[in-house]
Amino acid sequence: MGRHTPLYDLHKSQGARLVDFGGWDMPVQYASQIEEHHAVRRAAGVFDVSHMCVIDLAGARAREFLQWLLANDVGKLTRPGKALYSCMLNEAGGVLDDLIVYFLSASDFRLVVNAGTRDKDLAWIRRHAQDFGVAVRERADLAMLAVQGPQARQASVTLLAPGDRERALALAVFAGVPVADWFIARTGYTGEDGFEIMLPGEKAVEAWLALNSLGVMSCGLGARDTLRLEAGMNLYGNDMDESTHPFESGLGWTVALKPAERRFMGREALERVLAAGSARQLVGLLLEDRGVLRSHQKVIAAGGTGEVTSGTFSPTLERSIGLARIPSGPVSQVEVDIRGKLLAARAVKPPFVRVGKSLL
Repeated sequence: MGRHTPLYDLHKSQGARLVDFGGWDMPVQYASQIEEHHAVRRAAGVFDVSHMCVIDLAGARAREFLQWLLANDVGKLTRPGKALYSCMLNEAGGVLDDLIVYFLSASDFRLVVNAGTRDKDLAWIRRHAQDFGVAVRERADLAMLAVQGPQARQASVTLLAPGDRERALALAVFAGVPVADWFIARTGYTGEDGFEIMLPGEKAVEAWLALNSLGVMSCGLGARDTLRLEAGMNLYGNDMDESTHPFESGLGWTVALKPAERRFMGREALERVLAAGSARQLVGLLLEDRGVLRSHQKVIAAGGTGEVTSGTFSPTLERSIGLARIPSGPVSQVEVDIRGKLLAARAVKPPFVRVGKSLL
């Protein structure tokens, strides 16, 4: 039996099919994964993401610590509430995790890290935070709901007091704001607009049911995966991990090498990769033949072989899509070994879908 979020009993009562995900018993779907996917693209859906780990950092040197800990530069966070996506690397430049950091105040920051890396991340962060005198607090008291889709923000703010609604609606993309004992962030993992809401765990069921009453559909991990892949977003453990660096994982844009004087964990290793050139790259794939792309399928490209890291059938595009790590260099057409047959695929730059529109 895995860990349970505060919404576990509600998921069961709503008929969700539960699976183990990163040590947590989570809903993979309720009635129809396809309907849940389309609800997010066309209207609004709500996901339980309380398995994600929220970590608060406090201390006079908290910013300095994060500038050393993360490959992206928290110096870019100039206003309270702003958020930044980054990789957290080991000494060899491998990706320990990808995360979001929120700037709360001069001495306070909030991290949201992945569920499957929770214990590893906490141990790593706590060990290194000691050198900077930074306090680390896991916020196990919080639940987290992701409300996503073109109608998500308007539905979500009806849960707030009238005086707080405009503050939430005024949020810029990739920013957050405290509202009473909630924290509302305009972030997400679907390629749609919406909010990720951190709130006391005991209030999560009430909020979920209120959203359902407004027509926001309960959605599971199955739809979350097809949505994130259409949006070209990586999944930790599939598309990157400790054995891969950001430049071969489509995440070079998250590495801030300027200012040159900023030293961060893994920088020297990444500089060696840049000097030599990355041997591999992450590309998007569109399957041209009939079939479905799945993780670990062999990919044959002009420069050698690689493999599919994530693959699925796209409900929006009605065709199979995926991400694949292949040798670096120009590429347009590849072949994928699916059950012993070589099927044609086209290499493209992700994302495939953004705010409900095909980008092909």
